[in-house]
Amino acid sequence: MDNWESIIPFLIIIPIAIWTKQVLPGLTLGLLVASYIVEPSLLGGIEKMTSYLIGSLAKEPKLQVIGFLYIFTGIVNMISMTGGIKGFIEITSKKIKTKKQAIFLIWITLLGTFISPNLRIVTIAPIMKELQEKLNITKERVCFVIEASSLPVIALIPIATAFIGYMTSTIEMSLGGSENSPYSYFLKSIPFNFLSLSVIALAVIYSIFGHPKLFNGNKDINESKVNLEKLPKNTDTQKNSETQKEPKPINLFIPLASALGLSIFLSWWDGYQKTSDILKAFIAADVSRYMLIAIIITLFITFIQFLIEKYPLKKLVKAFFEGGNKLMPAFFLFALVWGLSLATKDLGLSQFITSTLGTIPSLWIPPITFVLGSVLAYFIGSSWGSWGLLMPIGVSLAESSDISLALMIGIIFACGTLGGLTSPLSGTTVTISKIMDLEIMAYSKYKIKHTLIPFILSVALYVASSFIF
Repeated sequence: MDNWESIIPFLIIIPIAIWTKQVLPGLTLGLLVASYIVEPSLLGGIEKMTSYLIGSLAKEPKLQVIGFLYIFTGIVNMISMTGGIKGFIEITSKKIKTKKQAIFLIWITLLGTFISPNLRIVTIAPIMKELQEKLNITKERVCFVIEASSLPVIALIPIATAFIGYMTSTIEMSLGGSENSPYSYFLKSIPFNFLSLSVIALAVIYSIFGHPKLFNGNKDINESKVNLEKLPKNTDTQKNSETQKEPKPINLFIPLASALGLSIFLSWWDGYQKTSDILKAFIAADVSRYMLIAIIITLFITFIQFLIEKYPLKKLVKAFFEGGNKLMPAFFLFALVWGLSLATKDLGLSQFITSTLGTIPSLWIPPITFVLGSVLAYFIGSSWGSWGLLMPIGVSLAESSDISLALMIGIIFACGTLGGLTSPLSGTTVTISKIMDLEIMAYSKYKIKHTLIPFILSVALYVASSFIF
């Protein structure tokens, strides 16, 4: 069996990720082992690992992704410090009088908090907790709608989120040489992320008509308090409460409008110069580059705005770097995933998958990939980690068969979305359980019940897609 050693890194990464409940240790050891397989000498493996890490970060698109995420997160922290997010929430929550209005508020707040799931949770959940207690809404219902309107939605948004740069980079690192841009493949994959689309549709139905009694589960779940001493403290929320000034929604609206408007316009303008086709401009654009340019301009605008409002420059600079520095573990994850991609190419992962799965009918590959990938993502508990691990495999499967590449990319994004949404190891699960005083495993089981229908529907749709695409 040719190139069988290409799967050894994954046989190391996956068990360690499940055992340690973290992705980084497994990725580090997996990359080290892969490097020593390529260069089996005392220092050769370390030198090769260093080469993979530096080589993965040295490319301009990768630096653009890192730069955008760092600046964007720094701006968000400045917005939070100056009361922008708090002001937006207070404006939208003033007239909430009924349960349906409270649930509807969760969806409305997407307009100001679609940047990342964690941002939505730490800003929306405390407000919804107060409304939940006042209006006697089931905690699990509130939490599920918050989460269903977070990761599944953000994973589909093609611009100005903290996810888009990383998602397109996982495609780019897996493709190798390709005439089409990674961003164009991301756009084409959106309709095939059936899990996200199904969860959103189901959450909307539950928001309007309420949850079926079948899903209510244990009635005592609301009274099951989480042990707060055993959970990481929500330092972000504590810091924000200590440093926030009076609520100022304009401190959210102006930076957000600037980031969105400039990202959309500059990306479109770049693509329009290349294709002169208004509708195809975004596909032809160098989106990562112009999103970075847009966020740099937004950074200057934000600093000027807050300085005019007489916020101390020292505090603004501190808030900016505190926000950006929170992503340093994520950047290390990027480097490891990108480096592993280079290593597996040298080891011949694509050729191994081609020779191994050649006997499996192509029609069964999409649903099998989704089921197995979802199980792996559930135990990993990280959407980003799952996407980084599974994308090279998904692309290799598509290239070795007659399966649509956009379909396989959509499947991988669906797997990571499921894991990040339902896993008890997920950061969003832990955070929202702490804020809402829910027991983590009980709430995780509650979410699994709600995602069972979207999961089964997704499997059926992937089976059907195999016959069409």
